[in-house]
Amino acid sequence: MNTENQVLGLIKLSGYIKAFLAKKPEDHNEDDINIELLLKKSEIENPWFTIDNQKFALRQWTDLLTEEGIKHWLQNYSISKVSKKVGLILAGNIPLVGFHDVISVILSNHIPLIKLSSKDKTMVPFLLKKWKEFSNDAIQFEFVERLENFDAVIATGSNNTARYLEYYFKNHLSIIRKNRTSIAVLKGDETNEELQLLAHDIFQYFGLGCRNVTRIFIPKDFVIDRLFENLVGFQDIINHNKYANNYDYNRAVYLLNQDKFWDNNFVMLKEDDKLFSPLSVINFSRYESLDAVKNFIAENAENIQCIVAKDELGLNSISFGEAQSPSLDTYADNVDTMKFLEVV
Repeated sequence: MNTENQVLGLIKLSGYIKAFLAKKPEDHNEDDINIELLLKKSEIENPWFTIDNQKFALRQWTDLLTEEGIKHWLQNYSISKVSKKVGLILAGNIPLVGFHDVISVILSNHIPLIKLSSKDKTMVPFLLKKWKEFSNDAIQFEFVERLENFDAVIATGSNNTARYLEYYFKNHLSIIRKNRTSIAVLKGDETNEELQLLAHDIFQYFGLGCRNVTRIFIPKDFVIDRLFENLVGFQDIINHNKYANNYDYNRAVYLLNQDKFWDNNFVMLKEDDKLFSPLSVINFSRYESLDAVKNFIAENAENIQCIVAKDELGLNSISFGEAQSPSLDTYADNVDTMKFLEVV
């Protein structure tokens, strides 16, 4: 097993990317220019993957992939003595969303067979190539168009896709992930700074991630204008063509249906009990009793990825502004990927 070299390679990869992100364009060397070109290529292939959002994702990974962080994560698991092939069907809703699965498989001493999302096919191969280089070839991986000859599979898709995947892989060890979203619960005494951090949880990656907040619970007497006032930091989001198309479409639908909604020209607030909201729309509801919120959470637990709220509400929540900064031991759908890989 080459775990030590793999970890060392990850740490070097993190330092390499961190150095790139810290440089000004005028200080870029040939390597840096190549990374910029890859980021631009990725944005052209998928306009949702703006260079800023890709760099945000890379920055999150450099913060996670430290020697202390990786070793603290791995100490809770046993590394397999026999390498197996694990099929990975990666999602492509936000940049590098499947990278955690990839490093989990490799650090478990298995070989990932990676089916890239057509929406995110540039940066994952680049990072793996550099990781292999920095680890002295201590990692193995394959990119595939079709999964064959594998021992287990981890797949992410829509609810409809998941039903197909569950049937297709019914005779294999598997983790099949479905659609999820996230919620926020306001106590009512949040500061403007906390609400501005909540805006990041809503708008980062345009709201396309399962950790993005799409539903907010507010106290009965909460002044809705306070939300709008603290969302304005993201008003430039409307200048993105694909986001603007969603905004225009949903606004037109609400107007035609004579639905009641609040609008500030780049996002709409709609009083609605639905957990999922359309892109450019935030559903909200008022509550009188926190017990009602807890009941909603319990009833929808399978569809909620994370909860943003103050600790004092006792909702097993994360702090404002942290939705898109999960730790290495935070797993999609709350299924421990590393524990799964121990028994492959």
